[in-house]
Amino acid sequence: MVLSKFEGMEAKMIKAVLFDQDGVMIDTERDGHRIAFEKAFQEFGYDISWDVQLYHELLQTGGGKERIRHYFEHYYSGDIPSDLTKFTKELHERKTEIFLQMVSSMPLRPGIRRFMEELNSAHIPIGICTTSHVKVANTIAKQVLAGIKFELVLAGDMVAEKKPHPEIYQRALKHLNIKPTECLVIEDSNIGVRAAKAAGCYVLATYNDFTRHEDLSQADFIVSCLGDKDGEQAQFVKHSIDLSTPGVITFADLVNVF
Repeated sequence: MVLSKFEGMEAKMIKAVLFDQDGVMIDTERDGHRIAFEKAFQEFGYDISWDVQLYHELLQTGGGKERIRHYFEHYYSGDIPSDLTKFTKELHERKTEIFLQMVSSMPLRPGIRRFMEELNSAHIPIGICTTSHVKVANTIAKQVLAGIKFELVLAGDMVAEKKPHPEIYQRALKHLNIKPTECLVIEDSNIGVRAAKAAGCYVLATYNDFTRHEDLSQADFIVSCLGDKDGEQAQFVKHSIDLSTPGVITFADLVNVF
């Protein structure tokens, strides 16, 4: 879809936009990943339940396999698997399979597809930088967001260090051959914001129910969502942008901001 208001327009500074995935594109954590973890635990013979509060604590550890290990090492009071590394890998693979069966029916967050279509129309490269499994990242990019052109998709197993380490964003910048100050990152969590800022990028934080009370103060802007004209609208928490359509953040609105 070509939007006429973007014809001939080029961003003065922002040359690419990188998106985190879970919590930014889709509210996947509470009713997606959390439930998939629980089902995988049960299949592996562990009566483990991660309630919403506990799962939020576990989300402070980036990466699914790392999250499982952290839980067993710091929370679990029963017998820990003798080969925790092997167990973690196998359980995480099964959890990913379960989650992939769920994700295609989960709705995108407000404004995500619209904003990405605007970026495509303005010929601004889009990337995904997520700690999720590469199968999940590609499923969302190719199926849930079918029709959107992505320049790159980087997932958790493609980097040695997970967020809040900046490695995934540093790799994206190198791939795109742009400076950090030419890149806008859209994140939703404390560890994600810290990773993007450590890489030197501009950050727009779109919080969700899990992250609304996290410290997102390093972000340049904090907002509830990107917003849709006929749906949920954007509410700014830190700073604001003059919007051409109230409650709807467009790429055109951002061009002269950074």
